[in-house]
Amino acid sequence: TMLDVLKDKEYDVIGVGKIHDIFAARGLTEFVYTSGNTDGIAKTLDYMHKDFNGLCFVNLVDTDMLYGHRNDVDGYARALTEFDRALPEMFSLLRDDDLLIITADHGCDPATPSTDHSREYVPLLVCGPRVAAGTDLGVRGTFGDVSATVLDEFGLENTLCGTSFRKEIRFED
Repeated sequence: TMLDVLKDKEYDVIGVGKIHDIFAARGLTEFVYTSGNTDGIAKTLDYMHKDFNGLCFVNLVDTDMLYGHRNDVDGYARALTEFDRALPEMFSLLRDDDLLIITADHGCDPATPSTDHSREYVPLLVCGPRVAAGTDLGVRGTFGDVSATVLDEFGLENTLCGTSFRKEIRFED
């Protein structure tokens, strides 16, 4: 995985939330479990205050597990609002070369009649001090495009699936 590539190149690879479980502990140099979205946001902000060279990969599981899969529209909305409220602080902590990528691994519309994964497209939002504002990334062919972009950001060859969109979002000084 992208995590293995980064770790093999001696970058810090930090997992917050259930990243450790999702990737069977592979490719991480450090991880911390969380007790929910509020704790996950707090621990993410803690890491953003630290000096590390690599990737901090975060999973805010409540949005999916407690609200999306339980058809709790109000809870889902509260979870999104809580995350939105944390964004200004996250933005303020981004260093000059940082990227903040916000996405999901699948749809989970809490308003559908099923509690299964839903089929809508997921958001892909990218920001940072040196990211060109307003770039339309279109509909990507694979989630692997995110991994390819992360590897490209670190100057590493992508031997995995996916196409980097780094050149579309970055402007150079």
